[in-house]
Amino acid sequence: MSDEDPFHRRLHHIASHALHPDTAQTSGMRRVEAISGATVGSRNLWMGQTHVAASTASGNHHHGASETAIYVVGGNPSFVFLDDERGEIRIDTKPGDYIYVPPWVPHREENPDPENEAVVVISRTTQEAIVVNVPDLRWVDPVAVGTKDPTNP
Repeated sequence: MSDEDPFHRRLHHIASHALHPDTAQTSGMRRVEAISGATVGSRNLWMGQTHVAASTASGNHHHGASETAIYVVGGNPSFVFLDDERGEIRIDTKPGDYIYVPPWVPHREENPDPENEAVVVISRTTQEAIVVNVPDLRWVDPVAVGTKDPTNP
């Protein structure tokens, strides 16, 4: 079977108990991967879950050149980013909501619920979980920090 023959490749099943914990992490949250280059040989996609414990905020981070789509499965997580004119913006969510995080945008996840974990499914446009932990929510041009954008050679 050839990797170049898309009509004869197999499907992959990743059971919930088999999610892989060896992925990039940020303080205050736990990421597990399901779909990636390492787990299924994907070339352009990463997918997994993020868990944020009750009464917890993650560290500030961004995902480099990767676009990130988030689907809220459980809890009521909040997503925080910085707007140059209005300061910190907080988006409060509930199960069934979606969030889009553009490339390079620093943000953090917060779970204000004192009793329940927040769980989201995340999908990225890269096969690996790019995570860059940063000290604050200020956006820094990737060129300024010496990080090459692989989507713009």
